[in-house]
Amino acid sequence: MFKDRKDAGQKLRDKLLNFKGVSNTVVVGLPRGGVPVAFEIANDLSLPLDIVVPRKIGAPFNKEYAIGAIAEDGKAYFDREAIEHLGVSTKYLESEMEKQRAESKRRLRVYRGERPPVDFKDKTILLVDDGIATGSTVKAAIESLKVHHPKEIIVAVPVGPQDTISELKESINQVICLATPHPFNAVGCFYSFFDQTDDDTVIEMMKHKPLTPSQ
Repeated sequence: MFKDRKDAGQKLRDKLLNFKGVSNTVVVGLPRGGVPVAFEIANDLSLPLDIVVPRKIGAPFNKEYAIGAIAEDGKAYFDREAIEHLGVSTKYLESEMEKQRAESKRRLRVYRGERPPVDFKDKTILLVDDGIATGSTVKAAIESLKVHHPKEIIVAVPVGPQDTISELKESINQVICLATPHPFNAVGCFYSFFDQTDDDTVIEMMKHKPLTPSQ
């Protein structure tokens, strides 16, 4: 469906052309995999690029299975149904929240470096990832962004399951998703090349300065 994250970003950009060069609009990528997608959009649409860094909270016996997520400011999302079904203890959740929040803050410092964060107040935010599965990290990111009182939040992703996309539409202004295949296994299944994005790539892309429309 997509060659790689650059290809996905370019295809997603084509659905966002009405935001090209629009003031008070910022592209926000989710590290690490969402940043290359967001970078293509920000660069081609002459928009600033920033990040939020929610961290997945995995189940006790399967860290890849998300039961929630938490952002650097402590805003979190939990899948209460999954937590109850798996019998996850409060002690485990508190421990993982503390650990993942600390890691989120560390990564934010590393990725931003000396660069100050963008002021999200009254901005239109294009929140971008390389795909959505359970939606936990995106939901935590949304809660974190809402604290800053943006004008609107628009989630833009190449691919995701229909039920998750429908659920997101209930809580934010708009969701743009290029494909909602069924059955949906994992985001990487819809890319020909889906390597792990490393820290150095994110750091380099965060040095991005938007082009002016005339450029």
